[in-house]
Order: sequence, then C-alpha cells, then structure tokens
Amino acid sequence: MEKTWSLDALYPSFDSEEFQGDFNKLESKIQEVTEWSEENLKDQNDLTGKLEKSIEEQEEISRLLRKLMSYAHLRSATNAKDQDALQYMEKVSKKMTALTKASVIFEKWLKDLSEKELKSAIDDSKVLPEYEYYLMEKFERTKYLLSEEEEITIAKMQETGSQAWNNLQNVLTSTLMIEVEIGGKIQKLPLPAVRNLAYHKDSKVRKAGYEAELEAYDRIEESSAAALNGIKGEVLTTTKMRGYQSPLEETVLKSRIDRETLDAMIEAMKESLPKFREYYRRKGELLGHKNGLPIYDIFAPIGESSMEFSYEEAKDYIVKNFRSFNPELADFTAHAFENRWIDAEPREGKRGGAFCANLHPIGESRILANFDGSFSNMTTLAHELGHAYHGYCLRNEKLLNSSYTMPIAETASIFCETIVVSAALKDADKKEAFGILEADLQGAGQVIVDIMSRFLFESKVFEIREDHALSVEELKETMLWAQKEAYGEGLDPDSLHPYMWLNKPHYYSAGLSFYNFPYAFGLLFAKGVYSEYLKQGTEFVSRYERLLGATGKNEIKDVAKMVGINVTDPDFWRSSLKLIEKDIDEFIRLSKEV
Repeated sequence: MEKTWSLDALYPSFDSEEFQGDFNKLESKIQEVTEWSEENLKDQNDLTGKLEKSIEEQEEISRLLRKLMSYAHLRSATNAKDQDALQYMEKVSKKMTALTKASVIFEKWLKDLSEKELKSAIDDSKVLPEYEYYLMEKFERTKYLLSEEEEITIAKMQETGSQAWNNLQNVLTSTLMIEVEIGGKIQKLPLPAVRNLAYHKDSKVRKAGYEAELEAYDRIEESSAAALNGIKGEVLTTTKMRGYQSPLEETVLKSRIDRETLDAMIEAMKESLPKFREYYRRKGELLGHKNGLPIYDIFAPIGESSMEFSYEEAKDYIVKNFRSFNPELADFTAHAFENRWIDAEPREGKRGGAFCANLHPIGESRILANFDGSFSNMTTLAHELGHAYHGYCLRNEKLLNSSYTMPIAETASIFCETIVVSAALKDADKKEAFGILEADLQGAGQVIVDIMSRFLFESKVFEIREDHALSVEELKETMLWAQKEAYGEGLDPDSLHPYMWLNKPHYYSAGLSFYNFPYAFGLLFAKGVYSEYLKQGTEFVSRYERLLGATGKNEIKDVAKMVGINVTDPDFWRSSLKLIEKDIDEFIRLSKEV
C-alpha cells in the first residue's frame, strides 16, 4: 500500500492548466469584487441584494483560495525544499493580501448597519438565512476592525513579517539533520525521526536521541528565537491596535467560546495535576528512576504490549474498530487509505508531527503522519482520520459554513482515538491492558499536563515580549519554569526539555496564538461525548454526526447543548478528568501486578 499521498484531485502540478487557470481566475475575481465593492457598498440601498452578491463572491473566492493554498502548503509539508511550493505559497498570500481591500470595505459597510437592519435583510432573502450565523458573527467582530488603510498595511507587512518568520522556522526544523548513535552506529536522521526515538524500546536509544536533539538545536536556536520574537511582537501590536485586551482574549473570542468556559476548564485541569504527577512518578519508578521521570522517558513503552503495526495492519485495525461504531465511518476510512489521502513515511525535508487538511472544495482530506509502527502512531492515524471524518460530516454545508474553531476541532479526532484505544483494552489480557493503558495515559498527559505547560509558557512569553525580545536563555528558562509548574515532582527536574518552544510549529503562527488549550478542550469534551455514546448506543450516532455538522455555524456552548453538555460548568470538566484519573489508579494498580 502506498505511504505517500496523491494531490492530483487538487491539481496535477503547478504548471498544469487547472492550477494556472484557477490562479489567474483568483486574480481576476479579486479585482472584480474589489471594483464592485468600491462602487456598490456605499449605502444600504438594495441591502438584501448586495448581501447576496457579497456572499456569492466570498464563496467563490474562498473556494479558489482554499484549493490553491492547500496544494502549495501540502507540497511544502512533505518537501521543505520544494521551491515551487514556497513561491506559490507566497504568491497566493499576496493574492490574499490584495483581497483585504474588498474584505475591509464589506466589513465596514456591515459595521454601519444596525443589528435590526441586518436581520431584516436576512429574513427577506431565500439565500441568506443559511448564512445567518456567518453574517452575524462577522457583524459582531466588526468592532475590532481597523481602517481600510490600516488593515491593508497590516496584511502587506505580515507577508514579510510573521509569514516569513514562520516559513523560516519551517525550513530550519524540516532540514535539520541530526547525528545520533543507535546500536553502536552513528546515523544521520531528520528531526521528526529523532523525536520519534522517544518511543524506542531501548532506554539508551531514547536518551541518546534526547541528548542529540538538544545538542543539535544549538545550530538553529538564535534563528528560531528571532522568528518567535518577531511573530509574538507582531501579534501584540496588531491585537492592541484592534482593541483586544490581549492575544488570549482574541483567541477566546475567535474560538467561539467565552472566558467563563476557558476558566472552568483550566480550573479543573489544575486540580487534576497532582494525580498526573502520581502517574509520572510511578512510571519513573518502573523505569528505575528515583527522582521523578526524566522527560526523555515520558514516552517510553512499558509493559509487555505487543501492539506494533505494519501500515497495512494499522489500516485494518482502525477500519475494523471504527465499524463497531459506525459502518459509514469505517467505509470512509478505508476509502482514505485506498485513495492515497495519507502521507505516512518519515523522510528528509518532510515536516514532523501529524495533521489533517480538510479540502472542502473537493470533498476530500489529506493526512500527514510520520508512521513508525508503534501503538501511539496507530492511534495518531485514527486521530487524524477523525479530523477527516469531521470534514466529511460538513461536506453538504456551504464553504463559508464549514469552518469550525480550534477547541471543537479536536472532538472527532479524540473520539476516534478513543474508539481504537477502548477496543484494544477490551480485548487485552492484564499485561496487554497495562501497556495499552500506559500508552493512552501518555497521550492524556500530553493533552492535559504538557498543554498546561505550553499555556503557561505562551502566557509568560507574551508578558515578557511586551517589555523586550526574549533571548535564547530567557526562552529556555521560561520553558523550564512552565514545565516545572505543570509537571511538578512528576518529572526529574534535572532532565527537562528547555527547547520545547523550538519544535512546536504552532508557536510560530501569528494566527494561532494559544493553540494549546483547544487540545485539552477537545480531549475532555470528547470524553464527555463518548460517555453519552456509551449510555445511548447506536441511537447516539446520528446525533453525533449532526453535532459535527453543526460546528461551522454555532457557538461551542450551543453545539455542546445538542448532546446535553454545559461547558461553562467546572463540574463537567471535572467529570471528564475523573475518567482519566480512574485510568491512572488502574495503571498504578496493574503496575504492581504485572
């Protein structure tokens, strides 16, 4: 089975008639809509007709932008040296900048309306009711809109500012080759492969990978620090200009949640940290450590789990267990594997980690992974396929109604991950269950404890960046402080990871500030949703699909109410965390028996 994806459904190549045709069409459509906006969006005459025209143009331009940028981005993700991809990412970004004028004209025109006028215009239309949430959300956000000149200037400056810094960091980490000793031989491996050594069975290999990784960062630390400072500085400047209290406030509002919801979740997460520290200390003891778990052993496989997979076996296992929940999900997943939606093999120039890109204009998705056969990597595939299925559930929505926010984005992925982990635990004997449970707790610890450290780190970085650019040493010290605050006595304080800020790409996106707490939200919300499935059985499947299909045009608290969940109540988050704490207790019990 092929382990590389095919992008032909998007475009055959950059030189193809299809790509060049859409690229040229985008340019003409942007010019056309800009001229139309300048001429027509001056008053409220024919309000309904002008709104309908604006929506129609936004749909068309969004479709073109999504296809073109997705193709360039996906090409670049698997080959950081793909110069055509890098050039077209920049070219399409410039087109997006050119669109800023029309967008600002539309939003300023919208801002001059009253809420009553807007709702009346929507009610008078056969087209607009489908876009009511989209329009009302955009109307609410116009209060943070700057002048046309300012918005255009910011968009242009971002091309050579945060976007350029982000591209630099991607190249630095994607092309970093690291020498590491494995089995007595020196191997030269890309960064993602070295980080994957953290899952190796041999403790010497894990430690060697960790030490080689830290040593290699010396080559790119100054450049990475400059990139991070440039991006965070730009974010602080633009958020203040627009009137947000902070980058966190902007993220919360754009996430379609409120501060009450975030605070309720953070409160419950902090309360759970002592229990996670018990897990880490016990794991450390099992691995022969007396002063807490060294961070290089945090992903160490323990127990006698035989759960290793070839790529074909991973596919079969995932499809089989997805079928127990929903045959449609299983068939969808098999289709994704068979039609080369997944790029699975680690290789030089390919970015690390994993992601899913939902390509709404063609009704498909593409998944990037760095699969090495481990149980963890199998569950990562299941996780990303959940994202793809989320996109599938939105396939009948208009493109403007298909964008969901970060916190709810992890719901389907973690739900799918939970399906395969639960299945594995159900069929396992005591020793196997111990290994599987430990692997699951590895993930939960990352999403709760490590996310807490990232949340604390980013909060502190923004606070310091208000005063001055952070040196490499300050960044390292801040990361160590955040890890100690979150992990406490669970980790060995002499074996932490001061460079964790360098290998997490989300820190380097100006549009993704605080891209950390959404993972915790997703895990805990998905746990709650999965509990509802266990209560209701097959009757829940249709409700679950409707929930996913509603995520593009509803506030998260309203989506949650569809399955009876109140996300502003700390007790909901505590109840989800109790499920994980129960697993920790079971892990500690089993650790004394196997």
